[in-house]
Amino acid sequence: MTIYIDVVLIENLIMNYIILLATGVILKTKIKHFKIIMSSLIGAIYTILAYVITIPIYSSFFMKFLLSIIIIYVAYNPQNVKKMWKILIVFYLTSFVFGGAAFALIYIVKPQDILMKNGLFLGTYPMKSVVLAGIIGFIIIVTAFKIVRNRITKRDIYKNVKIEIDGKQIHLNAILDTGNMLKDPITGSPVIVVEKSILYEILPIELLDNIENILGGNLEKIPESIKKQYIKRLKFIPFSSLGRQNGMLVGIKPNFIEIMDEQNSLKREDIIIGIYEKSLTKDGRYRALMGIV
Repeated sequence: MTIYIDVVLIENLIMNYIILLATGVILKTKIKHFKIIMSSLIGAIYTILAYVITIPIYSSFFMKFLLSIIIIYVAYNPQNVKKMWKILIVFYLTSFVFGGAAFALIYIVKPQDILMKNGLFLGTYPMKSVVLAGIIGFIIIVTAFKIVRNRITKRDIYKNVKIEIDGKQIHLNAILDTGNMLKDPITGSPVIVVEKSILYEILPIELLDNIENILGGNLEKIPESIKKQYIKRLKFIPFSSLGRQNGMLVGIKPNFIEIMDEQNSLKREDIIIGIYEKSLTKDGRYRALMGIV
């Protein structure tokens, strides 16, 4: 079987480019095509050397791993080790999918024209098979990651929350905010930040319309019946976010909060509601912020 070096170079250049491009698309990284081409060329040249020069070090795991790091740095220049590992993992996952698609297609087309040397598969299969395999692999891996990302977003980031206070209930959407570390300073209970506007369904208007007065210690405008019923539930939650430094939220303890997703339900009686007087989003997609509880 005759193997043409220039064909092998072009084939590997194309495959490396598609794999690196898919990696960038999946990670939503800024893509510079010239850098990806240069990185792909480095990988293609390595393939030629590993085939022509029969030296064990060229086919060793260490050299292949080192090559992967070099390729990633040339293509995307990660700024820290954590980002480098993230790109490297996606790069390998993408390579496995592409490799499987390419080998399956080529084997179906011309299995007799495939040979292996120094851990490399080479052959005289048509160039269009390589390109087609690359396109199929690109579609599979990008689509798969998109589906997984969407499912994770819907299941793990957005939660349906039920709040009950004295028999009155509301249902609302909350977003998981890992930066929300708010706690009741006295009890250490976690705090869910909820828009005031939705709480009118379960709390008296006389209470909610006097949040600023409550923070200032002025309770004169609140009827005695309301004070008697809710004063012991009120909490003062310090915070340094939501566009304000060293602020204070009025919190209230509900009877319970139930956090639900597609598969699980968690009922808690120790969570505090932090009353936020503005809107958290313009479109009302969620009405509360919750940390990890």
